[in-house]
Amino acid sequence: MPNVICAILGGGRGSRLFPLTKERCKPAVPVGGKYRLIDIPISNCLNSGYSRIYVITQFNTASLHRHIARTYPFDAMSGRFVEVLAAQQTLGSADWYQGTADAVRQNLSHMRLGEASHLLILSGDHLYRMDYSEMIRYQDQCGADAVLAAQPVTGAQARKLGILKVDSEGGVIAFAEKPQDEALLREFTLPCCPERQGAPNSQLTHMASLGIYLFRPDVLRDLLASSTHEDFGRQVIPSAIDTHKVVAFPFESYWEDIGTIPAFYRANLDLAAPLPRFNLYDQSWPIYTRARYLPPAKLQDAQVDNSFLAEGAIVSGCRIANSIIGLRSIIRPNCMIRDSVVMGYDYYEPAAPVQLRPDQPTSACPSPGIGPRCGISGAVLDKNVSIGEAVVIRGQPGSGIDEDTEAYYVRDGIVVVPRNAVVPAGTEIVV
Repeated sequence: MPNVICAILGGGRGSRLFPLTKERCKPAVPVGGKYRLIDIPISNCLNSGYSRIYVITQFNTASLHRHIARTYPFDAMSGRFVEVLAAQQTLGSADWYQGTADAVRQNLSHMRLGEASHLLILSGDHLYRMDYSEMIRYQDQCGADAVLAAQPVTGAQARKLGILKVDSEGGVIAFAEKPQDEALLREFTLPCCPERQGAPNSQLTHMASLGIYLFRPDVLRDLLASSTHEDFGRQVIPSAIDTHKVVAFPFESYWEDIGTIPAFYRANLDLAAPLPRFNLYDQSWPIYTRARYLPPAKLQDAQVDNSFLAEGAIVSGCRIANSIIGLRSIIRPNCMIRDSVVMGYDYYEPAAPVQLRPDQPTSACPSPGIGPRCGISGAVLDKNVSIGEAVVIRGQPGSGIDEDTEAYYVRDGIVVVPRNAVVPAGTEIVV
């Protein structure tokens, strides 16, 4: 077995995913009703057979550190670990991380790279399933110094990603990070543009980097020591192409960057589709997360279609369609929830209701959960949101509408209610 060290970048401010990143970093954002984004790359590492993992963090890290500590407590005698490398000021450097490459540079001395044969660098905000051992075998077969996982994308996607040119043997000969110039985009256009399966009007025009980098440790040390480059995509990769053998590893399965509210919203709803592109039910490749020992979800006179209900949820007299209902969610009678993500709750009330009835009196102050007679669609409700009686929240996803208020936010027509918010009874939020 190759000696592989994995480094997962914990992300910066995550401004594109605001307000979900108002109090947490991107890898700590809940996904799929019960997971965190960081669980995806960590699970990929573990399922690939690589269990020496560092998570490099800097911004809004408390909930991420807590989740990692509670989820991955390996036996110290096993040699397996998921270790947090938090940003720190030292005698050698008083600065915070200036970019992805600088984050790795400042932590090379803390990683156990002495006998490592490969250093795998991953992002903490992508949704995909990959066996990294295939990428490592590919590097060894090619005799490459560095490997970039790559996939064809549309022209619109190419503007948001790093794109590359590849020769006939798979070697990377040019790289551009998030190009906006039309001439540059044309220069990187694939010679043959296939159509995306199931979307005949969506041509795959460019080859994009997926933010998954594999280096020989000594090569990366030299690249970082011989320069002040701060970012992999903008500086380190283009520089490495000129001096080292860099190849592209073709990845054909599902991969999604969910670093924006629209992408996050679509990816979550797709998980509950009849044939999801990312299958959470693959027992050969489980997604690990914190074991919470909650009771099963409870449904009372409810109709649920194409939706997830996580553990501990209590749903009564409701209609739920095309939605994600997270941990400990309490949804009171006569509600309609459609095309929405309800992230759930970190706690129950001191006396959690065992049975929810339409004739129960309604408190003037909304309790954690969703009150009776609410209608919610096209929305993302962050953790611990309290929704009063007869609240209407109606988004218009895909409309391009953006709005910021004190109580809620709108991104591309999707209404986002921030963490711990209280929405009074009778409130109407209509985009």
